[in-house]
Amino acid sequence: MGSIFSQKPEAFGLDISDRSLKMVKLAKTKGELKLSSFGNWPVPPGIIEEGEIKDKKRFGEIIKKVSQEIKQKTKLKSAICSLPEEKSFLDVIYLPQVKKEELREAVSYEIENYIPLPVDQVYFDCEIIRPISTQQKQLEVLIVAAPKKLIDDYLKALKTGGLKPIVFELECLAIARALIKGERTQKPVLLIDFGETRTTFIIFSGQSLRFTSTIPISSQKLTESISKTLKVNLKKAEQLKQKEGLEGKKEVFEAMIPPLTDLVEQIKTHLDYYHSHEKKDRLKKDGRELAKILLTGGGANLKGLVGFLIQNLKINVELGNPWINILKSPLREVPQLSYKKSLSYTTALGLALRGIYGY
Repeated sequence: MGSIFSQKPEAFGLDISDRSLKMVKLAKTKGELKLSSFGNWPVPPGIIEEGEIKDKKRFGEIIKKVSQEIKQKTKLKSAICSLPEEKSFLDVIYLPQVKKEELREAVSYEIENYIPLPVDQVYFDCEIIRPISTQQKQLEVLIVAAPKKLIDDYLKALKTGGLKPIVFELECLAIARALIKGERTQKPVLLIDFGETRTTFIIFSGQSLRFTSTIPISSQKLTESISKTLKVNLKKAEQLKQKEGLEGKKEVFEAMIPPLTDLVEQIKTHLDYYHSHEKKDRLKKDGRELAKILLTGGGANLKGLVGFLIQNLKINVELGNPWINILKSPLREVPQLSYKKSLSYTTALGLALRGIYGY
């Protein structure tokens, strides 16, 4: 998808979340991609909350430090940056056939029907979804939008800190680029990014995203549930979660049941919503139901989580492979970055792929 900012220098991917900044730089050598450099920097609580910068001064100080380290690693300052899912908007709309040069104007007249903000308060972008049938009379158009204030705050902080953000992209788009082989599926796939502070549901079908939603259930909620139930501090609770998972001590498993049950119910609710809105996915007219669920994010590494979801959802669930469009099959990791750790770099890897293949 195109960008608000349209320059094309070499760039790295920068995933900005409430609790961390993650950077990935890819390189192309003799037609093959490889990991050039990567990094992970913590963001203390209270600086970014639900994707919104709350403490601009401290965030600027972090960016300044991080940019210096990135320049040492990559010699670059140009970045493809993520936008927080919970503050952005994505939808698929249908338009009459229009010329490519008229698309943006046509979308500008329709977009207010799909977002809760006036069009003059958002930056938006759009892209025609390739038709799945030659008989298709209407255009399917993917639209994305984010509040101007949100993007302007990120832009100012990043530039002041010494970085040059040349693209802002929704996390869900980067995640799909990393996990979907060739960015094309025969059947709908649900991507679940189980992160530290939130979980994002993404449905990808054909050659495009169809639906995305974010909920506050997260890996941290599991830790908090262990801490409260077993009456231990958060540090000890995190250690128990990592060591025991859902396959170890019964009391640890049972302590995580409430948020895990909530997660399962949320997945069912979102799948029911998707299945009830067939017009949003014309592939469903061919009877193609959900193929599988791909898990990613740092929380996806929880021992026994895949089996727990399979048992409760009766759907095929797998850990995603964020290297599937980078490394030759069946490779799933590189010496510098293990497969387990790379699941938390999925967004950054997807952003870095965009830096390699154009934007």
